[in-house]
This record gives sequence, C-alpha cells and structure tokens, in this order.
Amino acid sequence: MIEAIGVEKRNAVLKEKLLKWLPKQSRLETQIFGLALSRFDQETSAEKCFYHPIVALIVQGFKRSMIGNHDADYGERHSMVVGVDMPGIFHITHASQQNPFLSLSVRLDRRIISQLATEMPSIVTSDNKPANPVAISEASEELLEAFIRLVDLLDTPSRIPVFAPMILREIHFHLLSGSQGDCLRLFSTGGTQTSQIAQAITWLRENYTGRLHMEELARQVNMAPSTFNRHFKQVTSLSPLQFQKRLRLYEAERLMLLEGKDAGTAAVMVGYESGSQFNREYKRQFGAPPHRDVAQKRS
Repeated sequence: MIEAIGVEKRNAVLKEKLLKWLPKQSRLETQIFGLALSRFDQETSAEKCFYHPIVALIVQGFKRSMIGNHDADYGERHSMVVGVDMPGIFHITHASQQNPFLSLSVRLDRRIISQLATEMPSIVTSDNKPANPVAISEASEELLEAFIRLVDLLDTPSRIPVFAPMILREIHFHLLSGSQGDCLRLFSTGGTQTSQIAQAITWLRENYTGRLHMEELARQVNMAPSTFNRHFKQVTSLSPLQFQKRLRLYEAERLMLLEGKDAGTAAVMVGYESGSQFNREYKRQFGAPPHRDVAQKRS
C-alpha cells in the first residue's frame, strides 16, 4: 500500500509506472475497461476529438484544449473532468523525448455517479443552475493514490475483474466529493435541466446521421423547444444544429484520414444528402476543402 507521501511523490510514482507501460510515444487502451494511457514525445498541432464523460490526469507536460467553446488548459498533477459528450480540439505542449507528455484517462459511468448520489444524499445538489461541462482542478492525494492502485492492477490481470470495479467506484467518489463534483452531479442527477440536456446530447451522439427535428428532440427530454435550445447552448456553447454538424464533420474527417474513404462516401456515411453542402461546411470548419485538408494532414 502506498504511504502518505504527498502529491508530488505520488505523481512521481505514476510517472515511473506510465513510462514502464509506454516506452515510446503511443496511446494504450488497457485491459481495464475505460482506462487509457498516453505518451507524446513532441508537441502536437491541433487535433480534433470527441470527449465522452471522462477524467483525465496529466502526469507530465501541458495540454491546451477547446471543448465546445470552453477553454480547458491544464498541466502536471491537474485533472480535467468532462461531464457530458462534447466535441473538442487539443494540442500538447511541453513535450520532448527527454521529458515526454504523460497522461491517463478514465471513462466515467453515469450509473456509478447516480448510485453514489443516491447512497450519499449529502453530495447531491438541488441547484438547477447552468453548468459548465468542463472542470479542472489539482489532483488530491486520494485521487492520485487510487490511480496508482488502478495502474498497478495491469501487472496482475487476474485481479482486474475483482479490484478494478472497486477502484473505479472510488475514483468516482473522490471526484464527486471534490471541487469537480458539481460538474458531474448536475449532468448525472435526474430531474435537472442540465441532466435533460445531457440526455439530448447522448441521443445526438448516437443518432447524428439522421435529420434533426428540434421539436421532437426537445419533447424527448420534456422541454419546450425555446427552453431546450437556450439551455443546450448554455451547456455546450453550441446550438443543437451546430453540435450535430461538429459530430458529422469530425467523423467524416476520421473516415477519410484513417479509413481512406473519399469525400463523397464520407459525406453520405455521416448523413449529408448534398455533396456541395458537405464541402462548404467542411471548409468552414477546417479551413480547406476535404481533399486538400486531408492531403495536407497526411503529408
């Protein structure tokens, strides 16, 4: 068991463990569901991604992010919590082969958050105020220790089914009871407008290729269309239509870059009926038409 050795020493322990599992630049999806380890040996240009509810801890280096329209810049020994599915852009700074960027992330489970909120009413908020989907804070000793024990399990895979669920639940508890708890509680506690928006975002994430009918989506989460649109934008900084466009365009870029699809095929796969509309919106989002943008990124 790790002794009470302070935040800096616990972070040093994590650094040693991550370097062992990541001897070179890579991203490792581990045997523990939802746990990923990352190493970058050089600074990166802006990369697009789509965040699920997650906690990410930087062990070494610095990361600049734009999640929706929310700035999220954080560095060593700080964690970022994202409470709802959000499109984002990030780039790594302060990274070299001698001092690589090191981080780990854990997917968050709304069922665990709801269970803990039910079992511990004192951590449930009754406020129905607009919520920021992103929260950054310095990691506590308890949270760092839980991450250490979780990474330690990778050395004994046979113990993962028994101990990983307990440690993951503990991580959820530390986040809920700390300064980042408001972000998670508001998006995971039923009956709040922000939790209703979270439901709508999840639906959009799973159905982004279809035509968006605002009234139907608002009705699904029991909100008037005007109220729904206003609160959706408060949470995500985007309108529902803009959010859907980001989903489609990010996936189209991935299909072209990683799966070799041509622009026309990618456009149809993500739900566009008009190739010219796809080209216009792609250029507006990424600064160049699909063919040119993908060619530049491949080179």
